[in-house]
Amino acid sequence: MSDIRERVGYSKPTLYSYFASKEELFSAVVFEATELEFQATLQALDPDQSDITLALQSFGQRLLALLYSPQVQAVRRMVASQARPSELGRTCYEMGPVRSEAAIAAFLQQAMDRGQLRQANARIAALQLKGLLEAEWIEPFLFNALEASSPQQIHETVARAVAVFMAAYGPTLSQHSNSG
Repeated sequence: MSDIRERVGYSKPTLYSYFASKEELFSAVVFEATELEFQATLQALDPDQSDITLALQSFGQRLLALLYSPQVQAVRRMVASQARPSELGRTCYEMGPVRSEAAIAAFLQQAMDRGQLRQANARIAALQLKGLLEAEWIEPFLFNALEASSPQQIHETVARAVAVFMAAYGPTLSQHSNSG
């Protein structure tokens, strides 16, 4: 906090009037740095897109590009290493995964209501979609063995994940014929 105070030219009381701790300051910086891309990623869940597969692929590509960008990877690692002794992990979890889960579930529920997906628990479907999207990436990431990704690799991963998701949650033949 002293280094930050010196760099921005604030007094210690002024800095602490905005942020009670370095964890709170870090959370604010992370939030500010990633919020625009986070919102753009969620906007890819376009309820007006008539092809649910294309909507999920667009979202998946943006999500993986965001989560596995060098900046977000660094933040995720830092948060994981610092999460136990503070509220930092919970705060970052609520700012990212909890918010994205809610947005994905709401989108999937709308698709279920329109007959684009079979009826199911939208929250569980959202968690499973995210799990499928990250399945090929999460372990190499966790063990610092993930190579730099290309847009082509992301595209291929997302295509496989969405295909599995649609095999599980796509409308049944009777739903499809009734909605068409």
